[in-house]
Amino acid sequence: MEKALGRFRHKPNISRNDYAAPDLELSKSPSQTESQSQSQRQSRRRSIYNHNGHKVTRGIHPDGESGRFGIHPWHFLRICFRSTCKASMAVNVLWPFVLPAIVLHFVRPDLGLWIFILNYIAMVPTANLIGFAGQELARKLPKVLGVLLETFLGSIVEIVLFMVLLHLNQADGKDPDKNIRVIQAAIIGSILANLLLCLGLCFFVGGLRRDEQSFDEAISEVGNGLLLVAAFGLIIPRTYLSALNSIPDLTQEQLDIIPAHVLSISRATALILLAAFLIYVFFQMRTHHSIFDEVLTGDEEKDEDRHKDLKKAKLTFTECIVALGIALTCVSMHAVFLVQQIDYIVERGVSDFFLGLILVPLVEKFAEHLSAIDEAYDNQMNYALAHILGASVQTALLNSPLVVIVGWAIGKNMDLNFEIFMVVLLILAIVVVGNFLKDGKSNYLEGALCVLVYLIIAVTTWYYPNAPDTEEGIPGLSSNATSNATSVADEERLQYARTLGFM
Repeated sequence: MEKALGRFRHKPNISRNDYAAPDLELSKSPSQTESQSQSQRQSRRRSIYNHNGHKVTRGIHPDGESGRFGIHPWHFLRICFRSTCKASMAVNVLWPFVLPAIVLHFVRPDLGLWIFILNYIAMVPTANLIGFAGQELARKLPKVLGVLLETFLGSIVEIVLFMVLLHLNQADGKDPDKNIRVIQAAIIGSILANLLLCLGLCFFVGGLRRDEQSFDEAISEVGNGLLLVAAFGLIIPRTYLSALNSIPDLTQEQLDIIPAHVLSISRATALILLAAFLIYVFFQMRTHHSIFDEVLTGDEEKDEDRHKDLKKAKLTFTECIVALGIALTCVSMHAVFLVQQIDYIVERGVSDFFLGLILVPLVEKFAEHLSAIDEAYDNQMNYALAHILGASVQTALLNSPLVVIVGWAIGKNMDLNFEIFMVVLLILAIVVVGNFLKDGKSNYLEGALCVLVYLIIAVTTWYYPNAPDTEEGIPGLSSNATSNATSVADEERLQYARTLGFM
């Protein structure tokens, strides 16, 4: 055996053509032989065809090869309208709301309620286009990188909304930090919508077609562990504030410095959570990518509609970029117009917490939820979990730290001091979902229970009042600051204390 292997060890770069014409090879120099081998390998690369008979472009995954180049308007519109599934295609009938929502903002700015409603509806199809274009682009990449990119693009609407809310947050007025409270509620609401509503619907829809579904612990345990760490980081600033506020013997000087300490803790925590996200990405992309790649590859084989998906027409790389550009432009405009009407909506009885905890997450996560539910319906539970837990991890470890850091850079007092009510909801949601994930199996009962828990939260949030307009009991304020804010320091502490939930 060693002698036989030895013969092959002394003949590198031997191909079928080398064996086919040995007499010609003997007459060529080594450089000519190597050059011919390279040209043959390049020729074989160029001759690769995918399942639809399309020649695969170098660097493009065969599943994402469209067989076309550039932009073809008719094919572009037809493919985008058909989208990923029937539910996603049905959402595209809402595109006629996009133009009126934009026009109404400029023509009749006095119609605040209609501007809010139309832009809220218009964000659904535009967010759906971001999700579809992201999925088409992800098909052209390796599986793990594709899932990460698709998850990021699915959360881009959330990032845009957070930045718009932060930018439009007013530095004056009776309640200058209303938008900051909406952002804080939206961070928690986004995680709750992913873990309870979306995951519950995935379990329920997938469980209707089969007794139970299974998923790999590599997806569930890593995601759940990261969420526990993220929850720990998000609740620390509020825990610190509540602990100090319960101490009766603090001096006025000690009380004065509490708001600054809470803000500093929030910013330090944001940097640490951002580092945790980068480690998580490195873990998935470099050191343990083979594990996730194997899990996702096995999940593709379970896809009951894979043969139909492979036969569908695909967008070209250029068309994916164009679709993302159009969708992001529309989403940004709708987000600005939507945020500008928040005061109008709140004045009519909708609380800040219901707006941030329920309404904003539903529209920003709509497209991502549709994709995950469709994957669960096709028995791709690992893909569905990767999107759901990945989106939750991104909100906790990337989006929330990012908005704190950006606020720091532009002089906004954005922190991680969440209401106790929201902190309790977050912890309980992670505990409930972790209990359902620990056995590696799911059914429609578990899904229904998750959705019912979310509905209970929605009903409770509807009755949750806005912060009162009084500054009584705010730590760090002198006795006369509430009435006339006589000193500049008292006035600054008064403004920041509103963000701490004391009013």
